[in-house]
Amino acid sequence: MTGSIVVLLIILAAVAVVAIVGTVVLVVRDGRGLIPVDKSERPWTAGNLPSLPYSLVRF
Repeated sequence: MTGSIVVLLIILAAVAVVAIVGTVVLVVRDGRGLIPVDKSERPWTAGNLPSLPYSLVRF
């Protein structure tokens, strides 16, 4: 192999290692995918918009 290909492979390997380490750090920092349960007491509201589609509303 020529020297430029070896340098390119070393750079690609370094970038891959940095990406893998960064991914592991972010996953661990995020809580390993655990999402806390959000308690919902009331239906959502957005101003005057209904919380049900109009097709389900019985007049």
